[in-house]
Amino acid sequence: MKVNRKNSIVHSLKKDSLLYFLLLLPIAYIIIFKYAPIYGVLMAFQDYNIFEGISGSEWVGLDVFKFIFEQNSFYRALKNTLVLNFLDLIVGFPAPIILAVLLNELRHVRFKKATQTILYLPHFLSWIIIGGMAYLIFSSGGMANSFLSSLGFANIEFLSQKTNWLIMYLAIGIWQSAGWGTILYLAAITGINKELYEAADMDGCNRLRKIWHITLPGIKPTIIILLILQIGRMLSIGFDRPFVLGNSLVSEYSDVISTFVYRIGIGSGDFSQATAVGLFQSVVGLVFLVTANFIAKKIGEQGIW
Repeated sequence: MKVNRKNSIVHSLKKDSLLYFLLLLPIAYIIIFKYAPIYGVLMAFQDYNIFEGISGSEWVGLDVFKFIFEQNSFYRALKNTLVLNFLDLIVGFPAPIILAVLLNELRHVRFKKATQTILYLPHFLSWIIIGGMAYLIFSSGGMANSFLSSLGFANIEFLSQKTNWLIMYLAIGIWQSAGWGTILYLAAITGINKELYEAADMDGCNRLRKIWHITLPGIKPTIIILLILQIGRMLSIGFDRPFVLGNSLVSEYSDVISTFVYRIGIGSGDFSQATAVGLFQSVVGLVFLVTANFIAKKIGEQGIW
């Protein structure tokens, strides 16, 4: 039995040798950039000295974590991260679903393709470019306020007033990511049996009823999986978006864990604290992911594993 298994493995390697060869590059990437850096987690338990390195730095146990948990700025960054991600989940997560359903209902093929292309474009823009565009349009002397002034209205502080900044943060985030996020949902929609729509037409169902009873249930597994992944990232937040759109006037909302790590790690050179915060972020994110997957399985939905 073992001989047959070895022969089958050898035969598979010979038969698909080119495919296995193509796997070497992504495997090497994962090992070098994903697994090898895990060694650096040891810095979270050391008084890390950049000249001594990990092997020569003094071990301090959990003292770094205790110091972090005593800082008010850490709890502010943690709160802001959770709040912004929660609002993104509530407001931003449904956006690509709605957009995908609307795109699917378009009948004019050329118009549909042109619309999709326009919606995808913001995803390929750097957040530096998006931040510059936001400043030019929504700053105190920007295009939006110049237009309001020409109509006799007072200026609106879009980027320097806390509530307005929060609205702009969510709106710009949806504009940047919603179009690209429709790809998976549109792919899921194409997998729905077309005979269901034909049967619904024969029963006299209108478009809204077909969307509610066929399209949405058809993409429900995809929605659940992406929702679980989104919940797993509740404590993770990109650095670019809050850093570029934020400023000192709205730091009460814009200072998140990623900017906190940048400030203490790169700005202050305290790599132990930065690593400890990153480790805390990863562990809590894993707990969120496992919990969301467990709940999904309990209510009868398909989880990630």
